[in-house]
Amino acid sequence: MGNSADRPTYEFVDMNTAGPGAVATAFANQVAYCQHAGAPNTARVVAGIAAVLETDAASVLLARIRGWQGAPLADALSLRVAGGLHALHLSGAAPELAPIYRGENADDAAIIGAVMRSHETALLPWLDGPPQTNEAGRSANFVAAMLWLADQGLPPRFQCLEIGSSAGINLMLDRYSYDLGGVMVGPDDAVMRFAPQWHGTPPPQRDIAIVSTKGCDVAPVDLTDPAQALRLKAYIWPEHTIRFERMDAAIRAAHQRKPDLVPMNAADFVEAE
Repeated sequence: MGNSADRPTYEFVDMNTAGPGAVATAFANQVAYCQHAGAPNTARVVAGIAAVLETDAASVLLARIRGWQGAPLADALSLRVAGGLHALHLSGAAPELAPIYRGENADDAAIIGAVMRSHETALLPWLDGPPQTNEAGRSANFVAAMLWLADQGLPPRFQCLEIGSSAGINLMLDRYSYDLGGVMVGPDDAVMRFAPQWHGTPPPQRDIAIVSTKGCDVAPVDLTDPAQALRLKAYIWPEHTIRFERMDAAIRAAHQRKPDLVPMNAADFVEAE
């Protein structure tokens, strides 16, 4: 296991910093962040990539990372590469990564370097766009807001419109149930149940109905497409097991009935609706 993941230090820099040294700093900062966020195995993966970058190994993939044209920290460059490696692990295409993701002792840099060489074609497209995430638990905030709005006298029937919906997981909130500080909302046969930690006064108890949901995204993710679903799962840090369970539940729900999600930018969507 590399020492770079053992004693992480975070260097405060402008997120938009580019140029010489910015790539190494971005990777080092991501290692530190992962460690402090309780994701040691993800930290090992990022540190392993960074170690490979410091060698004299040459490839198109490594050249693109080393010579990144944008701001590597703001562009989440390290997580783009880590996401690609995680996808290879999840799909079984790179079983040699398994010891790292299991938290076992291994020569991280050697393993990751070999995988980056043998799977370069598969990894290159992961550099083309930023990580995309979609967390169902965020929908609890929307439901709490609806309870408050209904308590203020608004009609308790809501049409939910969301911009930047990604895979539309939060558009299925009418199929989830919530325990919001003891206030129960949602169907008995919910596909997911949420009980977020609640501090302070719970939201008002009101009967609300979600009559429709619709969202947009410039690059929507189709959860019923195995390749697209895998890509979304690959951006979840493996230590976050609850998020994996939620993603699997959302994928099953989308197979039952897809969320109403259209490919459109926010301005056009708002005008159309």
